Amino acid sequence: MPEHERLEGVIGRIAFDVECHCISRRKSVSDVWVDAMPITKEFTVLVEDRPSILGKICQALADQEVNILALESFPNRGKFVTRLIVDSPDTAKRVFNSEKLTYAEREIIQIKIQHRPGEIARLASRLGKAHININYAYCGLETATNAPLVFFGVTDVSKAASILERAAAAHAK
Repeated sequence: MPEHERLEGVIGRIAFDVECHCISRRKSVSDVWVDAMPITKEFTVLVEDRPSILGKICQALADQEVNILALESFPNRGKFVTRLIVDSPDTAKRVFNSEKLTYAEREIIQIKIQHRPGEIARLASRLGKAHININYAYCGLETATNAPLVFFGVTDVSKAASILERAAAAHAK
């Protein structure tokens, strides 16, 4: 089997190769505007685990004016896995293709939180009570405000979005 096909199989097992679209909306809750739960696009890039690879991926994106909003990287089975949330998904895809990188796209949950103890615990507990498994989580910053963002890779994106949207609305009251 060619290396490219083998890597696609590996990344499929690691990242659940799913096409998605970014959805973002706002709702009014008792005259208070709250960010509704956005479902956002995450890229997972899989490359050989070697020195300077993260710098090369990030530089290729920067060269095309793609801003990285959140990032998680780790080694896995001799490969290097990088999960990214970017401000320009279409440009990022062009960069990954031109660099001949193996990548996948997936829908994940993005939520803006207050910068205080217990916020992530509150949200993770809500998902757990609804029997939604959190496969992974990581953090980033909102571009305009530098507010903390949490990204959840979950088993049921739509259900999680609905639950966390209600939690955000209740918390805003």
